Amino acid sequence: MTDKDPVDAIADQWFAVRPDLDTTPMAVFGRIYRISKAMGDAMEKAYGRYGISRGEFDVVATLRRSGSPYTLSPRQLSSTLMLTTGGMTGRLDKLEKAGLLRRSPDPDDRRGLRVTITDRGLALIDEAVEVGLEMQREALTGLDGSEIAALTGLLRKVMAGAP
Repeated sequence: MTDKDPVDAIADQWFAVRPDLDTTPMAVFGRIYRISKAMGDAMEKAYGRYGISRGEFDVVATLRRSGSPYTLSPRQLSSTLMLTTGGMTGRLDKLEKAGLLRRSPDPDDRRGLRVTITDRGLALIDEAVEVGLEMQREALTGLDGSEIAALTGLLRKVMAGAP
């Protein structure tokens, strides 16, 4: 058993003033939020060394994991990343200026565009994803393989029930 953490302190404070409340959901989601925030901040810093933000990483990574020829439409990228087209345009502008992707006319739609990762973008994302995965792996070092599998399954169930 580990020592009490800040989320325990919050739950204890609530118990002191409202002993009628069941703070179990707060204990779960408080930890999920804190882990997400800490890892997100760490990933932002790691990707910053490559000259990209987490959001920009997501764009280039989405192109990379789409498989060869690493090309999607801006609409496909927007829907995958749950971004507005305006938000996507800003990211694409910056990434194109950095030489990590290029936009070209869609040969099947005169009004459409295709976004393709460049060789430079491919090399960058392959290195950055390894760094990110290593950071995530290090965060899980206190768990063994069966605990990681159980946690993954439990989080999948929680995510399925989320609004």
